Amino acid sequence: MIEARAFFRPPAGPPLTPFGQNGTALPRLTRIFSIRLENEMIRMLRFGTVSLLFLAAVVFIAGCHPAPATVAADNAQPGTQAQSSDPASANLAPTSGAQAPQPYSTQAPLAYSAQAQQTSSAQENPPPPDQSNPQPSDQGSYDPGYGEQPQYTAAQPPPPLPDYDQPPYPGDGYLWTPGYWAWGQQGYYWVPGAWVQAPYEGALWTPGYWGYRNHGYGFFPGYWGQYVGYYGGVDYGFGYIGLGYQGGYWGGGHFMYNRSFNNMGGSSVQYSYDRPMNNYQRGSRVSYNGGSGGLTVRARPAELAALHLQHTAPMRAQIDNQRAASTNRAQFASVNRGRPATMAAARPLAADRNVRAPAALRATNQSVAQQQQRQATQTQQRQQQQQRQATQTQQRQATQTQQRQQQQQRQATQTEQRQATQTQQRQQQQQRQAAPERQQQRQAAPQRQAAPQRQAAPQRQAAPQHQAAPQHEEARPKH
Repeated sequence: MIEARAFFRPPAGPPLTPFGQNGTALPRLTRIFSIRLENEMIRMLRFGTVSLLFLAAVVFIAGCHPAPATVAADNAQPGTQAQSSDPASANLAPTSGAQAPQPYSTQAPLAYSAQAQQTSSAQENPPPPDQSNPQPSDQGSYDPGYGEQPQYTAAQPPPPLPDYDQPPYPGDGYLWTPGYWAWGQQGYYWVPGAWVQAPYEGALWTPGYWGYRNHGYGFFPGYWGQYVGYYGGVDYGFGYIGLGYQGGYWGGGHFMYNRSFNNMGGSSVQYSYDRPMNNYQRGSRVSYNGGSGGLTVRARPAELAALHLQHTAPMRAQIDNQRAASTNRAQFASVNRGRPATMAAARPLAADRNVRAPAALRATNQSVAQQQQRQATQTQQRQQQQQRQATQTQQRQATQTQQRQQQQQRQATQTEQRQATQTQQRQQQQQRQAAPERQQQRQAAPQRQAAPQRQAAPQRQAAPQHQAAPQHEEARPKH
């Protein structure tokens, strides 16, 4: 262990002694204080050094062992994704070597906050396929159709994909089908992208693509199915990034739209969510696989599994959309120089009637319908129970209100009766108190009337005497 004293260096000059420099004696208190101060500094340096060494060892060990999340991300295979984190992963068919996703979710769309979108790892979303253009060495033996025959062939590759805007979402149950280059007698023409009504619940669209084979370019048409299959690794945009479909997924009997890849028209859509794809930027406009300058993306097991499952050809409205484009000169690349007059159909396309879903999907749809029926029944039962509880509460409140009113009425009646009784008692008491006074007044009234009469009688008797006296006085002088 490093000696702690080595970290404490006394100041330059003559050595310090308990009696100071040059043998000069110091006061006892100053000498004791300096000795204790030196001892405390040595002890603090010793323990501080040990703590720093321990902290450095902890940091070194932590740096040598990365976090489990980092290890898991580093060991993940390129192109893998967390099935539970991305609901659109259910658009890819399950394979024997991977965890099978649900055919489609029966729950409501997941909520993704902005913070979760920023902190989510790039491994949570499937990266776009490698769309580099060098011609593969085994091009002569490569079959871009994987056993499927092309619908028609052309000697020259199709033009690059044009850049265009998607029309607003028309309503629930419509899926976006991207535009593509088709071949006619006058060359390549652009078939507008369109919103198409899904032929059945759970249906997904796999776009068509061009692939190089046998010294030519063949077109492999798109189809409807339970899963999204291989479409040459072409990045058509709007969720079709070259692998799978990131534009949404089926859940709870409705198609949930990813607002990061679809034009929702600026309105609030009930069946939607927002999940951007990390590190995705559409760059390549190459519209074909293989050949000179073409994409070198090969089909993955999930895409081949979807290809060999039951699927449905394009519907009549889609075929009519292609035929209309083939008769419009402004749609041909030889005329528009790669900028077609109509990039996307202005109106959505209706689905054919009585399109039969694959057997596995029918079972899934039936299971979903039963679950929805159970949920609807449970919801109805809860509503009925809540209604009964509300009715009982209203009745109880009405009864309590009536009882309070009756009690208040009884209290008011009792109060009125009590006040009337008190008033009557006061009146009776006042009458009892007033009776002696009235009796005294009645007894005093005759006396008051007799007193004036007694006083007036002597006065009347004395008055004649006073009147007769002058007559006698007048008669005296005559004598």
